[in-house]
Amino acid sequence: MKHSSIALLFAGACGVLLAAQAKPAKPLEIYVIDVEGGKSDLWLTPAGQSILIDTGSPGDRDLGRIMDTIRAAGVTRLDYLITTHYHVDHAGNLAELVKQIPVERFVDHGVTVEGPVVPGQREQIPGFWELYPSIYAKGTRISVKPDDRLPITGLDWRIVTSGGKVIKTPLPGAGKSNALCAGTERRTVTLDPDDGASIGSVITYGKFRTLDFGDMTWDIEHDLMCPNNPIGTVDLYFVSDHGLPDNSSKEFVHAIQPRTAIVQNSARKGNSLVVLEVLRTSPGFEDLWQLHWGTAAGVEWNSPGVFIANGTDPADVATALTAPAGRAGAGPGGASTPPNPSTAPASPAPAVAPPQTAAPAAGVPTAAASARGRGPAQPPHSPAYAIKVTVQADGTYTVTNTRNNFSKTYAPRVR
Repeated sequence: MKHSSIALLFAGACGVLLAAQAKPAKPLEIYVIDVEGGKSDLWLTPAGQSILIDTGSPGDRDLGRIMDTIRAAGVTRLDYLITTHYHVDHAGNLAELVKQIPVERFVDHGVTVEGPVVPGQREQIPGFWELYPSIYAKGTRISVKPDDRLPITGLDWRIVTSGGKVIKTPLPGAGKSNALCAGTERRTVTLDPDDGASIGSVITYGKFRTLDFGDMTWDIEHDLMCPNNPIGTVDLYFVSDHGLPDNSSKEFVHAIQPRTAIVQNSARKGNSLVVLEVLRTSPGFEDLWQLHWGTAAGVEWNSPGVFIANGTDPADVATALTAPAGRAGAGPGGASTPPNPSTAPASPAPAVAPPQTAAPAAGVPTAAASARGRGPAQPPHSPAYAIKVTVQADGTYTVTNTRNNFSKTYAPRVR
């Protein structure tokens, strides 16, 4: 009896161990929040850490959407809050957010190239630099530089651009000559210079790689990628600067060869034809996921409806449908034939439902003021839908449109 009991205990222990080994690891989850032409993403790591990248535009609209996402995810504190740069559509709710949830570490690119610290420049968020020390005093401030790594458990989080500077040492497995640089020139961007100072991160989880560069611009992309590619390829690209036509150069996008991309646009901000052409002609590119149906892209260049989280005014769609070739919906330079679009699912793609609208919140910049880095270009709508990315360590990842629950799973990439 004694030996039998020991055997049973041993068998039971082995069963528990095997069950624990068979239990799948928690995935990496990323919620891309609709802050309508701004930026805010919530990252939840398999180890239970939380990272928020940017806080959208000032006002209850974006703050409410961010906090709703945080609470729904069960997050009670943020381990990291990364402010890619100090523009109003990226840092707009920083002061108010810290009143609602504790933040352990504040990550930024250091001194701004805009604001009262630089004579003659203006602040996008009035009084920000007087207030900022009292914000990061609630936690620890980390001003990162290229080649830094954020110590996030289970993820390899590399800083490759920051403050207008780029990494000098290639990431493991990268550093090959970039033939796409031949014949290109460094294009200077003078409007909103803090865009180019954005923190650029390459994040690896298992065999999955993604890239988030905030509002990075052509000039810094060129500095990073020419003559050699120091970062290699990625699976998912968070399109820089909402898809405005001062980023996503061919020597950058075609070198990193993303399979998929997410553009954090609004109906009238971003998703430009120049950027869409570069994306859709990139080697191995499959799908573009959009936070909004983009008016500038028209019906020919927007993704099928299942890939778009939020709609637009029906009048905009009608205008795009009836526009002559070379106008709305035509390709760059008036071309009437767009590149081959992303493949729609076998079932008919549902139409993008027009959102309900409400009066703009107090203090929210108007459409005229928000053509670039000035916040949303649309009155707020309700409900607002996010795009969710779920990543497994083997490199498999699934992107879900929360508006219609359409999802698509991408098998691990062979590198």
